[in-house]
This record gives sequence, structure tokens and C-alpha cells, in this order.
Amino acid sequence: MKKILMIAILLTGSITFAQNKNAQATLEVDGVCLMCKSRIEKACYGTKGVKSANWDVKTHELKLFYDERKISLDSIKSNILAVGHDLKELKATDEAYAAVHPCCRYRDVGVVGDHKTEEKHED
Repeated sequence: MKKILMIAILLTGSITFAQNKNAQATLEVDGVCLMCKSRIEKACYGTKGVKSANWDVKTHELKLFYDERKISLDSIKSNILAVGHDLKELKATDEAYAAVHPCCRYRDVGVVGDHKTEEKHED
């Protein structure tokens, strides 16, 4: 019985140490503008354990630093989906997508085209 208890304690300890307090991840998240950037980053920062979230409008890359002891990457992804933004491998629900501002409708080819036209005028 003592051996089983000792093995359980050792396994629990190794699992705890295997979690990284400074985990990094890069995700591809759909969006088109600075309002999208704000919404995506706010969804991440609203998750306990996220230390840094930076979404790039042009590349659609979200760079994250988070504490795996407090939050899982799947939970962060769920929060992004809940605010209406698709990930490369997962789609937000139609209801969540419908709640984003009309200028942020990244699934609408016309909206995406409008944002690309705006970028050319800014250059």
C-alpha cells in the first residue's frame, strides 16, 4: 500500500512540474481591423493566466504567453471563439459571429475587400 501511495505522489509531483508558467503559443485567428484586434486580445486577457496577447492585423497571428498551471490553450481558444472569431482549425458559432460589428465580418468578401482598399490608401 505504501508503494502505491508513493508512486501516486511522485506522479502527481511530476505532472505539476510539467506545466509551464511561461508557455508560448501562436494561433491563426481571423479578423480584419483594429476593432477585431481589441476584441481578440480582450478575450485573451479576460482569461486568468494569460500574460501577453498580441494579434497582428496583417498576418492574423496571435502570439500568446500564458501560465499552463492556471489555464489551458483550449480554454483560451474557446474564449476567442465565444467573441466571434474563427481559428484556423475551429469556427465560431454563427450566433457569436453575428454579434461582431458589421465592419468586422471577416467571412464577408466585400468587407475584407473594403479593408484591403483602406490599407492601400493608408500606404
